[in-house]
Amino acid sequence: MHQGPTGTEGEDYTHRLQQLSGARWKRLLDVQAPYRWNLRRLGLGRTLDVGSGLGRNLVNLGAGAVGVDHNPTSVAHTRSLGLEAYTTDEFFGSAHARPDAFDAMLAAHLLEHMPAEQAREVVASYLPFVRSGGRAVFITPQERGYDSDASHVRFVGFAEAAETCRELGLTVLRQYSFPFPRIAGRAFTYNEFVTVARLP
Repeated sequence: MHQGPTGTEGEDYTHRLQQLSGARWKRLLDVQAPYRWNLRRLGLGRTLDVGSGLGRNLVNLGAGAVGVDHNPTSVAHTRSLGLEAYTTDEFFGSAHARPDAFDAMLAAHLLEHMPAEQAREVVASYLPFVRSGGRAVFITPQERGYDSDASHVRFVGFAEAAETCRELGLTVLRQYSFPFPRIAGRAFTYNEFVTVARLP
């Protein structure tokens, strides 16, 4: 993972996310509405949000959802919203870190921040906390979104996400482009790849 100003672990990264999410036009247009709808329609149940950042997805995941992020400043911000979030070390020492505690795991905008092997290791470390037959959801940016952030180190499209699932022993249930068809990803920053998989 990148270190220094292009990484995701420092206060500067948290402040950048806060500035981006707080843009006036985004608040006026409620640009998060389609993404909230997309998460809710998946009906994930109690979810572990890995790489929860500022809590943007966590706030929409429903009762019992827990976030974990390696950036302590982001975790502090998420907690200030009244959400339950932990740093990586805190989570593994918490009461939530027990087998089958969650129905699903969400990894939104996580995989593209790490080399493939590291991404697999990170995801694998959280899968034991998801029940057998539960789901794992991976969301990654398409081309324009990928190019918009210097902390991205690897492009993760449908094929790469499916390969990660295969290597983790997960069964891919569905892959789709959201909110617009795949072709929009080259021009629209917020078009995403969504991969839904099932645990054994």
